[in-house]
Amino acid sequence: MKVAAVKAPGGLDKIVVEGRSEPIAGPGQVLVKLHASSLNFHDLAVVSGRIKTADGRIPMSDGAGEVVGIGDGVGAVKTGDHVLSTFFPNWTSGGPTGDRLRGVPGDHIDGFAAEYVAMPATAFTRLPKGWSFAQAATLPCAALTAWRALMVEARIKPGDVVLTQGTGGVSIFAVQFAKAAGATVIATSSSDEKLARLKDLGADHLINYKSDPKWGRSAAALATGQGVDAVVEVGGPGTLSQSIHACRIGGHISLIGVLTGVAGDVPTALAMSKNVTIKGITVGSRQEQQEMIAAIDANGIQPIIDSTFPLDAIAAAFRHQVSQSHFGKICLTL
Repeated sequence: MKVAAVKAPGGLDKIVVEGRSEPIAGPGQVLVKLHASSLNFHDLAVVSGRIKTADGRIPMSDGAGEVVGIGDGVGAVKTGDHVLSTFFPNWTSGGPTGDRLRGVPGDHIDGFAAEYVAMPATAFTRLPKGWSFAQAATLPCAALTAWRALMVEARIKPGDVVLTQGTGGVSIFAVQFAKAAGATVIATSSSDEKLARLKDLGADHLINYKSDPKWGRSAAALATGQGVDAVVEVGGPGTLSQSIHACRIGGHISLIGVLTGVAGDVPTALAMSKNVTIKGITVGSRQEQQEMIAAIDANGIQPIIDSTFPLDAIAAAFRHQVSQSHFGKICLTL
């Protein structure tokens, strides 16, 4: 079978497309012929060498495909089923633990930049009804992160005000989920063109954070002057201060990204005085993915796909991601 692999120490010029033996489904496993994957910031960190992993690791945490083989002891899945991967194959339900957060495809184990994978049947869920493989492959990392941030941890409800940052996969799904839940959305970006596209997705208020460096206060003013209920924080230390300024007293910040770095100053006195909850988010469980898919079915949400690349052009796909010119998810077809 054809795979893409990253040679140590990493870098886009260290990704090679090569042939390897097709895996065999063992006990409790299914053999899946993969049709699509999608790019995430985590995948970029792996292939660029920022996250150290095994030499020759097959990257990509997200995958969708068709079951073509069944191992002994598998009863709930059958040949021909269309399945979608989970980011944490060992996290089926409940809260995160050390054991549940191990085994991430494309990082701790080989991932989905391959024509076939053999993994436990419990490491997959069904696709949303009527979705293509490429559409479904956008969900396991980005969409589930946004879902858990808003619906599981912040527990948003109709009438709440949600603040999103930028136009990456997590942020766009956050806009879609928040609007489906009846929330008001304040969206930020450094591009007026991308802000216009966010408006088309339903964002109620738009802020260009490049021209408005105190966008946190501006967001609070838009939220009846009291502050927003929930923030999907993808920037990290460079944006966290503004997110705290944006929050109402008792507001919730889902801390997801490290786009501006992994450490920095935090206005702790302001966070304390506002009684703000800052909750770290690392994707979610298989059960939460199933609940998210049920909500997608009920609301008719459609993913935003920017572009699609063949597996042979995986390095070009990541270069497109690095350019930050995309809007929505970048997919691979296999």
